[in-house]
Amino acid sequence: MPAAKLALPERACDGCILCCWLPDIDELDKPANRPCRHCRAGDGCSIYAERPQTCRDFLCLWRTDLRFGDHWDPKRSGMMLYRQGLQLTVLVDPAMPDAWRAPPYAEALVDWATTLAATGGYVIVFVGDDVFKIDPR
Repeated sequence: MPAAKLALPERACDGCILCCWLPDIDELDKPANRPCRHCRAGDGCSIYAERPQTCRDFLCLWRTDLRFGDHWDPKRSGMMLYRQGLQLTVLVDPAMPDAWRAPPYAEALVDWATTLAATGGYVIVFVGDDVFKIDPR
């Protein structure tokens, strides 16, 4: 996962642990869509002070970018978003596999795909083992 900007002071994880579940984390030998062995429900990371650099550097876009409104809070949306180069990556909680297809998310993803396409970027959605590229308008 890429390094992120600073967290917005008004936004906190508040018990969200999607970043401990959805992405693969090579340093921890953690596959995607499985809980990290160090994640404790309600408590978060049990090795927080010693967590790998990948985890230290990561913040989802909802935590760093006010353009992602409160409805993008991962606990509410069931999705975790981050930028990686030209790619906007959307990791969807397998417990909510169709969340990205519902309003207002579907429309926003198409809008972002359209905006990013102008500079060679794109939007990719991961739902379990399924991968979808969002077509721009």
